[in-house]
Amino acid sequence: MLAEAFALHQAGRLAEAERIYAQILVREPGHVDALHLRGLIFHQNGDHARALAAIDAALKQMPDHPLALSNRGLVLNALGRFDEALASFARALAVRADFPEALLNRGNTLQDLKRYGAAVTSYDRAIAARPDYAEAHYNRGNALNALERFDEALASYDRALALRPGDANVWFNRGMTLHVLKRFDDALASFDRALELQPNFAAAHSRRGSTLTALKRFDEAPASYDRALALWPDDAETLTNRGVTLNALRRFDEALASYSRALELEPDNADAHSSRGVTLHELKRFEEALASCDRALALQPDYAEAHSNRGNALGGLARFDEALASYDRALAIRPDYAEALANRGLALHELRRHEEALASYDRALARRPDYAEALLNRRVTLQELGRFEDALACYGGALRVQPDFVQAHYNEAMCRLLTGDFSRGWEKYEWRWQKELAAAKRNFPQPLWLGSDDIGGQTILLHAEQGLGDTIQFCRYVPLVARLAARVILEVQKPLHDLMGSLAGGAQIVSRGEPLPAFDCHCPLLSLPLALKTQRDTIPSQTPYLTAPAGKIGMWRDRLGRRERARIGIVWAGNARKELSIRHQMLDRQRSIAFDRLEPLLHQTNCDFYSLQKGDDAVRQLRDSPLRHRMIDLTDDLQDFSDTAALIENLDLVISVDTSVVHLAGALGKPFWLLNRYNTCWRWLLDREDSPWYPTGRLFRQDRTRDWDPVIARVRAVLQDYAATPPRTLPQSI
Repeated sequence: MLAEAFALHQAGRLAEAERIYAQILVREPGHVDALHLRGLIFHQNGDHARALAAIDAALKQMPDHPLALSNRGLVLNALGRFDEALASFARALAVRADFPEALLNRGNTLQDLKRYGAAVTSYDRAIAARPDYAEAHYNRGNALNALERFDEALASYDRALALRPGDANVWFNRGMTLHVLKRFDDALASFDRALELQPNFAAAHSRRGSTLTALKRFDEAPASYDRALALWPDDAETLTNRGVTLNALRRFDEALASYSRALELEPDNADAHSSRGVTLHELKRFEEALASCDRALALQPDYAEAHSNRGNALGGLARFDEALASYDRALAIRPDYAEALANRGLALHELRRHEEALASYDRALARRPDYAEALLNRRVTLQELGRFEDALACYGGALRVQPDFVQAHYNEAMCRLLTGDFSRGWEKYEWRWQKELAAAKRNFPQPLWLGSDDIGGQTILLHAEQGLGDTIQFCRYVPLVARLAARVILEVQKPLHDLMGSLAGGAQIVSRGEPLPAFDCHCPLLSLPLALKTQRDTIPSQTPYLTAPAGKIGMWRDRLGRRERARIGIVWAGNARKELSIRHQMLDRQRSIAFDRLEPLLHQTNCDFYSLQKGDDAVRQLRDSPLRHRMIDLTDDLQDFSDTAALIENLDLVISVDTSVVHLAGALGKPFWLLNRYNTCWRWLLDREDSPWYPTGRLFRQDRTRDWDPVIARVRAVLQDYAATPPRTLPQSI
């Protein structure tokens, strides 16, 4: 009967085996093997209390039964009575010192107690007793993993697989170790093997998704997460990691939904709160991002990544001192945290602590020499300090590490154009289509023309690609292209349609969104300097190249009446649209001036000031200001740029921050004074008070303090002399 029961037991037919063990015990209540093995079935069925009672009854009959003592240790381990379990294993090993099962089980209990070094020693003894003990090699790998001895762990898994190649769990844990070692391709192969053996292995699907994300194969990863969730729908870790991948794919709403589901399941999941903060930051919902990071830190105060993410959220709110404190907290926890060091450099840069910023970037790069993003951030500070050769070296370093690093190519273009290196600058600027303007790229079937092909007799489409000011600046190339082609079609933003009719060259003007006529080739407007090989001394700078409609000029002349004083047009702010990137929003804050800071200018009594300002927030500043009586605001009647151009034609001078109005005044040949931020746009070059693009322009640039008051003071002094000129003889250019 015992032999029959044992065979059923080994076959996994536990209920039948237990019934026979019970029958044996009816006949012979003290039968040691029946008591012991019946207790083992109770343990296998999760009834650990009955299991312990049965095995103890067996041991009462035979106190030195090594297998019963070992299995008693298993039961005590399952009951969480770890010290008693170790004592039971010790009794088994006192009877039989080379008992591999007892050594294995003892090692497992030591792992549960987080005594990983002692566990490895126990597994080593088990392997010495039985070299081909696959399970001991496997569990030894797990203990070595916990000790962060990853290469040794990998060797243990490989030995286990040599003995038992069909074990999906070993392949899975091997993949986990390879992932930690950043051997992502090998990790992926290991997870794939585990899934071949066990297709419904939910954790392997989940970790496969994480590995695909680490390989930046973001498009492939969601399918693995979704497969894991189909098998294991309530796994918060998978939902959180899925959110991270969706964030990388810029599918932010889906990422938030994934985090929300994770937090429904585990409201105290610090990882989900922190990762949710990252996505909210990308959505420019900085206050919410900060709250998410704070929640993560309330749950896990020493969570370095959450401190760093909190710093990013504070940076988005321009609270850079607080951001710096968050990065420092992250680094106190994890001194080798390269990302926090790089982000700390950005905060120090914004606080104008440039040398400290460079030191922070250098620390990040010492820890991660291949950290291309840190090299790019470092070059921002170097450019700010005027160290352009060093900045260009940063681009070279980033591209050696990551040759196809789009942001590095694009930013190098900005740096070269800013320093007047147009030859290489225009070439590098074509990388904008893979970064800043990837979503706006036009994929026409007709070929792109960049100057190398003869287009005589063909029709070419020239199309606007960026802002209104860019279109106004670069439409100057249209007449030059018209000399090369039989016909030019110019597609522009609708507010510019009527104004562009004044361009020479006879181009057909089409508003964006209207059907396009047939054409043979095309070129974006800002690629024309590359196509026509523009150098700094060959910029087509003749102005005016645009004119307002004569009828509208006359209308405004009549409306403004007799000129009594100098007429000055004013623009003090950009238009900070919410859809702009975080970088562009920050640049807009830097270029814009609060209206009331113009007070020193507006006290000039021999000038009439006309608002040319658009944008709800800036216009609200004017209407709420005690200085509003000094400004004549006719902007409600400016429906498009031909109206604005006609009004400017009736003014003497335009004073503006860096907006499309500056380009309009320059294109009209009208004098303008640019109030220019310190970190100037590339098109205004460096250390110049004039512009090779617009002969009628004069530049007033902030110094390194980025304070607008000295700029306004200089403009006021020059304006005082300018306005003293009798109105009838006001100069037409400066």
